[in-house]
Amino acid sequence: MRFKQPVNLTIFNLTANLFVAYCGKSGNVFLFQTSFSIMLLNLKSACSVLLLFWGGSSFAQTSIKQLRAQRTTQTIKIDGLLNDEAWKHAESGKDFIELRPTPGTIEKEGKTTEVKILYDDAAIYVYARMNEINPDSIARQIVPRDQIGNADFIGVVFDTYHDKINGTGFYLTAAGSQFDAKYSQTGNEDENWNAVWFSAVKIDDKGWSAEMKIPYSALRFSSKEVQTWGINFMRRRQKFNQQAFWNNINPKESGFINQEGELTNIENIKAPVRLSFSPYISNNTTHYPYNVSDINNVNSKFNGGMDVKYGLNNAFTLDMTLVPDFGQVQSDNRVLNLTPFDIKFDERRQFFTEGTEMFNKGNLFYSRRIGIEPNYSYLAGDKNANEIITRNPTGSKLINATKISGRTSKGLGIGVFNAVTNRMFSSIKDTLANTERLAETQPLTNYNIFVLDQTLKNNSSVTFLNANTLRQGSSYDANVAALLFNINDKKNKYFISGETKMSHQSQNGTTGIQNGINYELVFGKQSGSFNWNLSQELSDKKFNPSDLGFFTNNNYVENALGMRYNVYTPGKWYNQIEGWMEIFYTERLSKREYQSSQVAPGIWIQFKNFWTLNLRASYNFEGNDFYESRNSGRVFKAPAQRFIRSTVNTNRTKDFQLGGFLALTDRSLFDGWGWGWGTWQTYRVNDKFSINTEVVVEPGFNYAGWVDNYVDETTKKKDIIFSRYDRQTVEAILGTRYTFNPRMGLILRARHYWSERENRQHYSLNNDGTLSDYPVYPKNKNQNYNVFNIDMTYTWQFAPGSELNITYKNLEESNGNTLYRTYGRNFETTVNSPQNNSLSVKVLYYIDYLDIKKNRKKFY
Repeated sequence: MRFKQPVNLTIFNLTANLFVAYCGKSGNVFLFQTSFSIMLLNLKSACSVLLLFWGGSSFAQTSIKQLRAQRTTQTIKIDGLLNDEAWKHAESGKDFIELRPTPGTIEKEGKTTEVKILYDDAAIYVYARMNEINPDSIARQIVPRDQIGNADFIGVVFDTYHDKINGTGFYLTAAGSQFDAKYSQTGNEDENWNAVWFSAVKIDDKGWSAEMKIPYSALRFSSKEVQTWGINFMRRRQKFNQQAFWNNINPKESGFINQEGELTNIENIKAPVRLSFSPYISNNTTHYPYNVSDINNVNSKFNGGMDVKYGLNNAFTLDMTLVPDFGQVQSDNRVLNLTPFDIKFDERRQFFTEGTEMFNKGNLFYSRRIGIEPNYSYLAGDKNANEIITRNPTGSKLINATKISGRTSKGLGIGVFNAVTNRMFSSIKDTLANTERLAETQPLTNYNIFVLDQTLKNNSSVTFLNANTLRQGSSYDANVAALLFNINDKKNKYFISGETKMSHQSQNGTTGIQNGINYELVFGKQSGSFNWNLSQELSDKKFNPSDLGFFTNNNYVENALGMRYNVYTPGKWYNQIEGWMEIFYTERLSKREYQSSQVAPGIWIQFKNFWTLNLRASYNFEGNDFYESRNSGRVFKAPAQRFIRSTVNTNRTKDFQLGGFLALTDRSLFDGWGWGWGTWQTYRVNDKFSINTEVVVEPGFNYAGWVDNYVDETTKKKDIIFSRYDRQTVEAILGTRYTFNPRMGLILRARHYWSERENRQHYSLNNDGTLSDYPVYPKNKNQNYNVFNIDMTYTWQFAPGSELNITYKNLEESNGNTLYRTYGRNFETTVNSPQNNSLSVKVLYYIDYLDIKKNRKKFY
C-alpha cells in the first residue's frame, strides 16, 4: 500500500512538533490545545486526500429500501390493536431478510413482518405486525425496562442525520418491555441511554402486534423542511434464534448503521422545547456494629437532588445531575488483586453511562475516578505510630455533574463534561493523647472533558479530545489531550486509524512536572470473511492519563497482528464459525529491551442446535517483567506460560440454560501449573420468575510473584522479596428475579468471593531478574480475602420516567494473613464477621415542561 508509509510519517512528524511545542513551555495548556487545533486541521486535510485517493474504485452498493412516512392529523391510540383509520393509508415495509442463523433468507409465509410509519407535529408513530403460524411459539418473558430477556421483540433504529454513523434505537418485546439505546460508529450500543416514549403490544391467534409513539423530544434531528432519515427495523424470534431486518444487513460488511434503509417524505417537523426535571428524595440508613461509645452503630441520612435535561437547540442537549444519590447501584465484584496494577470496575451509575459515547473515545475517560474512592492522600506520611484511623471515607461526594453533547447537521459532534467532587477527610485518633484530627484524603476536585468529533465520508471520523483534572490548593493538576482518526475506503473494506495522546501533570511534590506521549496506528481489512489488522502502539515512560482515565503501564512499544476468519453460511452441523489468531511483540521503549510476546489462537462455533463452543489458547514466551518488582528499573524474568480454555453454552432460548468452562495453564518457572472450572445455570420457572447460579473454582500451584520490599533490621540490607506460592480462588453467585409486570420487579443477587495466597518459599530478586533462595524471611505475608455481598432491589416505574427504588445491601469483608483452607470455613467466618447493612429508599419523579405548559393552558 503506497499510502501507508506517508501517513505513518505524517503522524510522527505532527506528534513530534506538538511535543516540542508543548514541552517548550511547560504547563501552557493554551499552547497545548492550540497546537492540537492546528494538528486537527492538518489531519483533516490529509484525510480528505486519502478519501479522494481511496474513492477511485466503484462501489457495488446493495439495494437500499425506502419507506415513505405519512403525515397524519388524526389521533393515534397507542393500544397495540393497529385499527386506527390513519394506518390504512400508510405505506408498508415488508420482506424482512434474515441475518441469523441463515443470512439473506427472506421471511416465509405465515411468519412475515409488516411495518409502517406515521408522524405529526409531536411524534413519530410505529406500526408493526409480526405473524406467527403458532402463537405459542412467541417467547414473552416479562423483564424490567431496558432488558430483553427471553422474549420476541421488534425494534426500529433511526439515523436522523443520515450520516450512517449515529443512530437511536427503540425496541419492544412481546411482553411489553421497553428497551432503548444509542448507536455510534460501526454499531456500538449504548444501552444505558433512556428516553420517555409510549408503547403497547397485543397477542392474538395469528401472532402479535406493536405500536410505538416516539415524541420528538426523544430524538435529535436537523431543521430542514424536507428530511430523509436512515431507518431499519429488526425482528427477533427468540425460540428459533432468528433475527431479521427490513433492510438487509450483510454480515461480511463492517458496520450496522451504515446498512440502513431510508425513511423519506418527512416534512415541516420542528424540535419541541426539550426540558425535563427529575427531582428525587431519598433516605439511606446504615448499620455497622462499631460498638464504640462515641460512634453510632446506626446512621441515617436524608438526601435530595435533581436531574435536568434541556435541549439547547434541535441538536444539543444539556444533562445535569445536582447532588446525586447512587446508593441503589449494584455492588462491585471485589477481588484479591496480586498484580501491580489497578483493578478496573464496571461503571453502573446511570449518569456516567448514559449518552457518553463521545467522551469514551480514546479510552481517556474512566468515570469511576469521579466520586468513588479518594485517590489523593497524605495519610501514609502523616500518620504517627500511635495514631489509628477511626473513619476513612470510601467515596468522594459528588456535588454535581454536567454534560452537553450533540451533533450539527454537518456532522460535527461537540461534547462538554464537567463534574465537581467535594473535599474528603479521614479521622485520625491519637491513642496516647486521646485527641482526634482530620486529614484530607481528597481536595475539592474539578473534572473536565471537551470533545470535537467530525464525521467524514465513508463512515470515517476525526476527533479531538481534552481531559483535565484540577485540584484545589497545592495538589497537582493533570491534563491529557488526544487526536484520533478513523478512515475507511469507499467500499468500507479497508481502514486506517490512529491516536496521538499527550499527558501533562503539574508539580506534585514527588515527581515534579511530567509531560508524556502515547501513539497508536492501526491498518487493516474489516469487511469480508477474512479480516486482519496490523498495529503499533508506543508510550513513553512519563505518559500518565490515570487522573481521569484508566491506564496500567507505560514505557513500551507494542507491535501486533490480528487475523480473523468467519463462516456465516450454515453448514450441515453448524450455523456459524469464527476463528482468529492474535500475535503481539512488546519492547521497553527507554532502553529498547525485549519485554514480552504472545501467540493466541481461538475458535468459536455455533452448532445447529444453537449450542456454542469457544476454544481459546495462548503461549506467552519468556519475557522481562518491569512492573512485578514494584521497583523502577528492576526486572523479573517472567516465565513462559501456556494456557487453554474451553467454554460451552447450551441453547440460551430454553427455559433451562447451562454453561461451563474448563481451563489449564502451566508456567516454566518452578513447574507452576493451575486449572479452573466454572458452571452457570439459568432456570426460567415461568415468564415472571427466574433463578441463576454461577460457581467458579480456580486453584494454582507453584506460581511466582512479588511479596515485599524488605529491609533487614540487622544488616540494613534491602531486598525485593518474591515467593513461590499456591493460590485458591472460589466465587459463587446466586441471583433471582421476579417481574410483576414490565414496570415493576424485584431482583436479588448474592455473591461470595474467596481467594487465598499461601507462600511456600521465599526468594530474593537478583539484579539480572532471576530469583535466589531467601531462607529466613520473618514476616507472614500470606493473604486470605473474603467478601460477601447481598444486593436486593425493588423497582416500580409508577409513571413514564418516574421510579420508586428500595434497595437493601449487605457487605461483609475480611482481609488477613490467617488461612482457613476450606471454602466452608471461609464462608462461615465471613458471614459471622461484622456486617455493614444499608437500606435506601429513593423516589424520582419525571416532569416534562410541555406537560406543565399543556396543563396550565387547560387550567386557564
